[in-house]
Amino acid sequence: MQDILNRSAKTLSQTQRQGYFRDGFIGVERLVSQQWLDRLNAVTNEFVEISRNLQGKDRRFDLEPDHTPVTPRIRRLNSPVDYHETFWEFASRGPFVDVAEDLLGPDVKFHHSKLNFKWGGGGEEVKWHQDIQFWPHTNYQVLTIGVYLDDVTDDMAPMGVIPGSHDGPLYDLYDESTQWTGNIADKDIAQLNAASAEYLGGPAGSITVHNCRSVHGSPPNLSPTPRPLFLCAYSAAHAIPITNLTAGAKYSEVIVRGQAARWAQFDPRPALLPPDWSKVGHKSIFEHQQGK
Repeated sequence: MQDILNRSAKTLSQTQRQGYFRDGFIGVERLVSQQWLDRLNAVTNEFVEISRNLQGKDRRFDLEPDHTPVTPRIRRLNSPVDYHETFWEFASRGPFVDVAEDLLGPDVKFHHSKLNFKWGGGGEEVKWHQDIQFWPHTNYQVLTIGVYLDDVTDDMAPMGVIPGSHDGPLYDLYDESTQWTGNIADKDIAQLNAASAEYLGGPAGSITVHNCRSVHGSPPNLSPTPRPLFLCAYSAAHAIPITNLTAGAKYSEVIVRGQAARWAQFDPRPALLPPDWSKVGHKSIFEHQQGK
C-alpha cells in the first residue's frame, strides 16, 4: 500500500487514495467527461432497443421477469466489452485505467465488466455481499470501478459500502444446505455495522471504487428512473484468478497498463471458493440472490 501511495497519482488526489485504503472504497463526483458519457449512453440505448424483442435467456442480458417489448426491464448487460468496442475502448483506455493505476500500482490487468441497470419502479435489490468469493484471486489487490451514466439521487438506490469491511473477514456465501446464494447470511449481517454504510450516488459521470473484499449492496430502486452503472473489475498484474469464471471472455486478463507479472503474489488470508462455474453454469448475482 505504501509503495503505491509513494507513487505520483494520475487522476486521484492523495486524500482520495488514502481514503480507499482506509475505508475500502471511494466515490468521486463528475470524474468521467460528458463526451465519454454521451458515447456510453448512446451504445447503452442501442442495447435497450435490442432487448425489447428478447424473451427468456440470452447470454448478453439478464432480464427482470416482467420485461416486455413495451416496458423493457434489464437487470444486467453481461460483459458489455465483449459486445461493443466503445465499452472496451473506455475500459482499456479511458479514465478507469488511471484510477486503477493510482490504487493498484503501475501494472494493471482487466478482469471483467457488467452494466447494472437497476430499473426504476422496483428494480431489484442487491443484498450485502463481497465480490472476491465469486472470482477469487491469489491476492486481494483487485477492485471494481463503476460510473453512473445518469444522475443518481438517494431515492434511486445508489450502491452502499460498509467502511472498513475490506479489513474484516470474508463471509460464507453458501447457505446451510451448501447452496450458493451470493449474499451474506442474516446471521452474519448482525456482525456488520450495516447502519454505517455510505451510499455513493452523484451526478452523471460520478464514479464508485470498491475493494474486492468490501461489503456492499443496494436496495430496490423505487424511483421511476433507471440507474445504469457501468462496472469494470481490474487487478494488479500479480493477482492471478483461481477459478475459470471469465475463461473465454474476449478481454479477460488483458494488460491495460504497464507489464505482465513474472511472479504471482499470494495473500496468506484464505479465499472462499465458489461453485465450479464450468459445471453448474454461472448466473447473475440477481438470479443467485433471488434463488432463480
